[in-house]
Parts: sequence; C-alpha cells; structure tokens
Amino acid sequence: MAKIIVTGVDGNFGGFVADHITELVKKEDLIYTCPFEAGLKKYKELGFDTRVANFNHPESLAEAFKGGDVILVISSPFVGIKRQNAHKNAVDAAIKAGVSKVVYTSLVNATDPENPSIEKIDHAFTEEYVKSTGVDYVFLRNSQYAEAMITSYFSATDTGNMMMSCQGDGKMSYISRKDCAKAAMYALADESLHKATLNINGLESLTLHEFVAIGNKETGLNIQVKDVSEEDVYAAFDAIGVPRTTDGNFEDDSPAPYSSDGMVTFARAIRLDKMSEHSNDFEKLTGSKPISLAQMFANSDDFQVGQRNSTDD
Repeated sequence: MAKIIVTGVDGNFGGFVADHITELVKKEDLIYTCPFEAGLKKYKELGFDTRVANFNHPESLAEAFKGGDVILVISSPFVGIKRQNAHKNAVDAAIKAGVSKVVYTSLVNATDPENPSIEKIDHAFTEEYVKSTGVDYVFLRNSQYAEAMITSYFSATDTGNMMMSCQGDGKMSYISRKDCAKAAMYALADESLHKATLNINGLESLTLHEFVAIGNKETGLNIQVKDVSEEDVYAAFDAIGVPRTTDGNFEDDSPAPYSSDGMVTFARAIRLDKMSEHSNDFEKLTGSKPISLAQMFANSDDFQVGQRNSTDD
C-alpha cells in the first residue's frame, strides 16, 4: 500500500479526511501534517506519524513529506499569488521528497478562460503546474460547499429574512464539504486513478431560489432571495466588515469568512452558467450518493461553514 500524506489536518477539510481515512487504509500507511505543532496534538496522541508542514515555508517541506507516495494538497484559503506560491511550494517539495502522485482539491470548471471567478485563477494555475511537472495527479473539481450557503441562509434571520444575491438564475450543484473530503479520502486510497480530473458535485444542480426553498421546507423559516446588483452585494458585505480580499482583516466568528471579491465573482460565474457542471463522479468514486440538501438543513448544526480564513503565516 502506498504511503499517504494528508496535509492541513487542523482544518475542516483535512481534519475530516484524517478522522475517517482509516476506514480505507491502515494507520501505519498515513502521514499527517499541518502548519503548527499544536494542530497535530490530537493525532500524535493517537499514534499517527505527524509532521509540521507550512506551505508558506518551503525550506522544511521536503523533509516533512519524506517517505510519502501520495499527497493530498488542499487548496489554501487565501487568494492570489500567495496561494499560487504555497501550492507550488507543496508540489515541488512533494516531488523532491519522492512523492509520485498529487491529489489536489480544485474547483468546478477551473480552467475555463471565460469563468470570471477570481477563485478559479489559482486552481487553474495549480492544475497546470502539477501537469507541467509530469507527476501523476487526481484533480477533484469541487462544487461550492453547501455549508457556505447554509450559514448565509441562517444569517438572513438577522437581516429581515432576506438573502441578497447577484447569482440570478444560474445553477450550482451544491455539495457538502464533508462529501468533498470523503471524495478526497477515496481518491487518495484508490491506486487505479491516474491523471484523472473528477467533478465532485451534489445531488442536483439548483438555483439559489431553489436552494432556499428546500431550506424553508426543512426549517420552517421564510427566508427570501432578493436579486440585486453586484454593487449592492459588495455594499452589504462592506457594511458588516467583510474584507474585499483575503489580505484584509477577518473578524472572529464572521458570518462570511470569505473575501467579498471571491464571493461576488463566484456569484457572477454562477449567473453566467459557468458553474453548473453536474456529474456522478462522486458516486462512482465513493460508491455512495452525496448528502442531500434536505438532510443538511435538517441537521444544520453539523453543516455550518465555520472558520475558513487562514491562520498560518
């Protein structure tokens, strides 16, 4: 069995993989990393091979990845050159350490030049860079996390039960972050996958109005969607202290732990039908269907976005 490196085990995504991948592989075939020693404490106490690996500090990465065959590179939560450099650092160090396959968490329709999302730029860069190295890869092009919109849905109770949106009637196959992590777990353990690009989508492709209707049915709330301009959405985020870029200051427990540039251009991509791709790749990979939105809303405490902005340096 290949030796698998799971990075970012202190985060929402990496932590789910770390907690569940032992259903598929043995503990001794795993290496767990994150940027700080404190984030490894839980897994070290459980007897896992744990190592500090900060993508922003390449000088020690190769040693941290030594002995691994397959690595999970989870896309960093900041946007722009810093993220591109962090991903490049991780890929370079993994190859230097002898890793033969990179599993990368990308974004649906990442390489479409007409996709206006600023989030996708770094994903396209990373995919192309990985390909240029000649290393084996699996790209998991995830749809939008349903948790992000479920958190926004409940936050609307503080703004007159109204969600402002510039997505129009564009569709998105919303999927739980837990399912995206599950897909990554299976991709890491599947030795038959080579140079594969998979779309990791939810059960169905929906407009935001349809998404909210499911939420209202399950919760008994009466949240409404107000279609507005991009400028109106920017103004609303500015009013609650959400920074325009990930270089800005995020407040603790922010209702929107994403930059407004990221969210607005992502909404633009949805409106322009650049995010509506839908497949059954998740079911083929994992042997199970994605968690339904109805189930997520019915168990909403377990499906909140939580902290997403980076705390590393």
